[in-house]
Amino acid sequence: MKKISILAIAAMALISCGNTYTAKNVELTNMNDSINFALGLVNGANIKMYQLRGDSSETAIIEFMDALQRGYDGKIEDLSEAATIGRNIGNAIKASEEIGLAENTAWTLNERMFFQGLVNGVYGDTVVMPVEVARTYFQNAYQASAESGKTAGKAIRATCPKTVKAVKLNCEADSLNYAFGLLNGSEVKMYVLANDSDGSMVKEFIANVNKGLKSHVKNPQLVNMGEQVGKNIREQEEGGLIGEPSLVTDFALIKQGFINGLYGEYDQFDPSAAGAYIQSTLAFIKYGNTKAEGEQFLAENALKEGVKTTESGLQYEVIKMGKGPKPSATDRVKVHYHGTLIDGTVFDSSVDRGEPIVFGLNQVIKGWTEGVQLMPVGSKFRFYIPQELGYGAQNAGSIPPYSTLIFDVELLGIEK
Repeated sequence: MKKISILAIAAMALISCGNTYTAKNVELTNMNDSINFALGLVNGANIKMYQLRGDSSETAIIEFMDALQRGYDGKIEDLSEAATIGRNIGNAIKASEEIGLAENTAWTLNERMFFQGLVNGVYGDTVVMPVEVARTYFQNAYQASAESGKTAGKAIRATCPKTVKAVKLNCEADSLNYAFGLLNGSEVKMYVLANDSDGSMVKEFIANVNKGLKSHVKNPQLVNMGEQVGKNIREQEEGGLIGEPSLVTDFALIKQGFINGLYGEYDQFDPSAAGAYIQSTLAFIKYGNTKAEGEQFLAENALKEGVKTTESGLQYEVIKMGKGPKPSATDRVKVHYHGTLIDGTVFDSSVDRGEPIVFGLNQVIKGWTEGVQLMPVGSKFRFYIPQELGYGAQNAGSIPPYSTLIFDVELLGIEK
């Protein structure tokens, strides 16, 4: 279904049950605990930043958390598409009563006009106003309203009628409300009710608009998000948290993470550290053997004749020693290289491409920055780079996380 673009719709929600939520530190006894908590905290922090910019009140947080729990518990009403969209529109109009038409603080919401326009649009009746005229009029008026200096008055409340009716538009407010309703109704007709052969879907839609009007939710879009997130957490439990079979979902810890994130309580984790922890943990679970195999390879390689190990753990051997100057960490260098994993898999090679590369030594992985500074121009070295001096837990294209890297590097020159 195409998203309805005119009205900022939200989903069906139930009245908050009066729950309260408190940010607090929790006991994290193992990796599974930590990743559940971190996952909730990252998502809660993102919602705080992006969805709660206009309303970070305790009411909004309670609405979201109650909805999250309902979604997880499977207590979301199972509605058809027509009913869902109707409920969404009713919720959104109810939530707009204290704001203004189309969330425009300069326009008074007149539900009688809006709903009649909505119904006329659903039934395709354009006697009062053609759809394209309504679209042009509404869009132009919206742009101009920012400079009007007007403030919306008290909303005129009504319910959604069941039948088409021609209304008189006696003022600008009437026209704006009717046009906005007509535009939404025409889109509902086109994208939701196109296959309504007997009119039953229209009736279901209108009935649920009126049910949505009975909602007392302040932020219906946030509630919809909470319900869907909770539902998704429940649905993915069987396959493992975040799709990883070895991780068990602990909803209580995820929920507390959300609470801490929503309130901005980052004592145990800040969002950046939590996100990095999730990424590195998932990489370790999947590629932990790669890390162990690399460590074993380097331990054995260090014992070979001609292999030198620096303080950082970088290993190298000299294939050819040049006589030119050595570059500094801020120099740009021209090199030929051939990179492989410890099993011989080639992941990148300027040699194979037949074209050397120029780059700044402070713009590459640590192993390269350190290693190339050891080389006089004209040299060719082989570097054995531990994962922590390479890409670490990152997945770098064809290089798996935690990979030990081997590079044959020929330093052709220092660029000016």
